[in-house]
Amino acid sequence: MTDVREVSCRPPGKRVLLFLAALSAAGAGAALVRAAYRGPDGWLGGGLLLGLLGLAALHKATARVRADTYGVHSWTLLRRRSVRWGDLADLRVRLKYANTPRVQDTRGVSLLLRDGRKLLLPLPRSWSYDDPDFDAKLDAFRALHRLHGTPESDHVPVVSYRTAGRGWAGSLALCLLLLGGAGLAAWFVPSAASGERAWRSATPCTAGTPAADRDECLTTLTAVIARTDATWSRSKSSWLYFVDGRPMDRLAVSSDGAKMFEPGDSVELTVWRGEVREVVGERHVYRLHVPASGELAVVAAVCLLAAGHPAARVLLRLRGRRLPDDEVLPSALPFAGALVGTALWLLPLAYLHPTTLLTDPAAITWAATGSTATLALFVWAWRATRVRTPGEIDATTGVTGETGVTGEADGFAERETDDEEMDETETEYDVFLAARFLEHTDYNPYGFGTHVVLGGGPLAVTPHPGPGRFAAKPVPVERLVVKGVRRVRGSDGDTVPSGWHMAELDDAGTPVRLAAAPDDLTRILRELASGPLRRESRASRSRRGGTRR
Repeated sequence: MTDVREVSCRPPGKRVLLFLAALSAAGAGAALVRAAYRGPDGWLGGGLLLGLLGLAALHKATARVRADTYGVHSWTLLRRRSVRWGDLADLRVRLKYANTPRVQDTRGVSLLLRDGRKLLLPLPRSWSYDDPDFDAKLDAFRALHRLHGTPESDHVPVVSYRTAGRGWAGSLALCLLLLGGAGLAAWFVPSAASGERAWRSATPCTAGTPAADRDECLTTLTAVIARTDATWSRSKSSWLYFVDGRPMDRLAVSSDGAKMFEPGDSVELTVWRGEVREVVGERHVYRLHVPASGELAVVAAVCLLAAGHPAARVLLRLRGRRLPDDEVLPSALPFAGALVGTALWLLPLAYLHPTTLLTDPAAITWAATGSTATLALFVWAWRATRVRTPGEIDATTGVTGETGVTGEADGFAERETDDEEMDETETEYDVFLAARFLEHTDYNPYGFGTHVVLGGGPLAVTPHPGPGRFAAKPVPVERLVVKGVRRVRGSDGDTVPSGWHMAELDDAGTPVRLAAAPDDLTRILRELASGPLRRESRASRSRRGGTRR
């Protein structure tokens, strides 16, 4: 598509969007007129909502993007932007995910400027991963960029929530919000503990108790239940109504508390600090639930642990800041496992020792032991989430990520009898490795393969982890050439784990991708390179009189 001169993008369904905008404006105007004559009411809120919807529809209807020989130009309702091809470093695909069952992702085009800024174009947009119109517009944009500019990458970078180029401001904001909740809950722990001690030490009021001190003693009042109102929802309060409205009209209780009593029951109300704390009947006793200091400490600990997950995501993005924006970052699941392990000892400690953490010897020992275990878990998580580049694997295995397969496979033909016996022993049994060819091929029809089997027979793709070679498809080793090994990119899809590596192969002129864990991929590539040499070695041994065991 080198003869492209201009590309224009306009929103689909522009007339429908304009009609919705006009309809929303009419509804908002009618609501404002009604509010002017009859005063503000619920219709005014509906009119404001319609006005916002109309503005959103008008914004989408007026969006327009054009690319020509000078650069990329975009128009929206409130802003116009133009970027020259010389100022544009790269064109990218920005991938967002929706929570609807039919729409899995939303694709847009993002501009990376040479000064590091990123601009998301309003158009084109695609609501499916396979959209020929979006792909054609993207190819036209890239053709113009190659013709009039100098792109930094030779492939289409895809930036998603898993890649290094995605921002971390949202994760940081969530982390700070959870930390604020933890601090707020911890702030109330001392006052809650003080209230618990005061309640346990409170004594009944006497005739000689001064009026100023009656809030700190227990006052007992008698009442008769007139009726109960128990709701099925736990989010709504249930009620106890009293005869003649004495000592009060009604009392808010839980649903279970309302079911304890019946109309006509005589009860005693225990009042402390101006609040009914107990309702005592002949058969049941209801106590008002007041958050205890241990419960507040557990809430603070849960918020603190929950803040650890977005903090880990921020840490991983800062750790991978030198990676290309479309490379997939390691998963934060190891840090989540460390946080779960921390919760096993921190939550019971917070509940049992909310205020004596620094004074009780048992609590100090408990915290020290748990902190040591947590430190070990986070060290393990830090090592598990390190970025392993193909070069680190190649240094010890002899497989290179740039020029193909070298090293041990090149010297395979020079190994004599002792090495031949060892190789024959190693290949006596089938070994199933989790690996996937991403493209549809004759040995991986419709991407059915989940494992690669090697060892006891020819290299093959299977849809199962073994045992046995049922439904195995032999891999044509003689057709495949290794072009390079790299880390997983956003364009490889979400089905590939973030810790795997990707081998780029050439299958008789057709590019093919093979994904597997780094060590497994190295083993498969070594087998892929040495396959013909192994067959030649076995044939030579056969001519010499057979294979020795």
